[in-house]
Amino acid sequence: MTPLNIGPHVVQPPVVLAPMAGITNAPFRTLCREFSGGKGLFVSEMITTRALVERNEKTMHLIHFDAHETPRSIQLYGVDPVTVGKAVRMIVDEDLADHIDLNFGCPVPKVTRKGGGSALPFKRPLLRAILHEAVGNAGALPVTMKMRKGIDDDHLTYLDAGRIAVDEGVTSIALHGRTAAEHYGGTADWSAIARLKEHVPEIPVLGNGDIWSADDALRMVRETGCDGVVVGRGCLGRPWLFADLVAAFEGRPERVEPTLREVAVIMRRHAELLGEWIGDEARGVIDFRKHVAWYLKGFSVGSEMRKKLAISSSLAEMDAHMSELNLDQPWPVGADGPRGRTSGNGRVVLPDGWLKDPYDCAGISAEAELDTSGG
Repeated sequence: MTPLNIGPHVVQPPVVLAPMAGITNAPFRTLCREFSGGKGLFVSEMITTRALVERNEKTMHLIHFDAHETPRSIQLYGVDPVTVGKAVRMIVDEDLADHIDLNFGCPVPKVTRKGGGSALPFKRPLLRAILHEAVGNAGALPVTMKMRKGIDDDHLTYLDAGRIAVDEGVTSIALHGRTAAEHYGGTADWSAIARLKEHVPEIPVLGNGDIWSADDALRMVRETGCDGVVVGRGCLGRPWLFADLVAAFEGRPERVEPTLREVAVIMRRHAELLGEWIGDEARGVIDFRKHVAWYLKGFSVGSEMRKKLAISSSLAEMDAHMSELNLDQPWPVGADGPRGRTSGNGRVVLPDGWLKDPYDCAGISAEAELDTSGG
């Protein structure tokens, strides 16, 4: 494939780590980047523009990048054009990042019920105003966006949103092939990615949804003609997936298939990095707990031992539990596949009257601007 150009940044192979709340912090990005050999683009957790402008302590910690992270990529969430513009200007003036991605894809109720995330592109003028302020304040920094197909099958917005993005100078678009109503259920509609690519040939289109292996990524590119892939849930408990992706896009057949012993080493390092990043070993191990089931998927590990690992409170406790495992287990057949959230929602919680008029933006309020980052 041709390299993916995000402004001045060449992403080769064209592989992007999707922002995931509570997941794509500096430690996890470090692991993924190490496996990729530094190739690809690795995006931060979602940063709320209001919290950034107000210099919220948690937010300022989340936007910290390690020295080896280049380019530094921040995803912003905002619903107020003025606040978005201020946040982008702050990033530029203080040299906080090299690339800005805008979140218009989050389907969680606490976001959509106030008109944010995947609900927002339905209001075309508001979307245009936010993109205008972001691009206008970004200077030389490239601005990209990530979105879903729409609110539901009766309110698809991705083609209109794509054209608005091109008009306002957005550098590239990533499309998750689901509506907000589908949440993470069912099967991603890759045909929508192909339609968007045909609709906005002026800029790169990246595909997202149901990439569980490197071969899935290659198939998405073949079937849709997209310019690159964005990987989210597929790398949960599988940071080495980025090694596979690099090999696949470079035409090499090898794939990482770690033994349980090798996985245990990665788990230990992940927990240790979290402790160093948080500044407290116990809190790092506690934060790591959510990753345990993802790392162990497919391996023969009893429910009692899984539970023990998932309630560990120190590295020593983790080490003791993992020493009891049969660490010589090979990579299990069928270990790839869905991880993380897999259910559909069926209903999107929206502000009253949100769907009456896509051009009436009076329903958005200051409350829709979340004051905390990370989702």
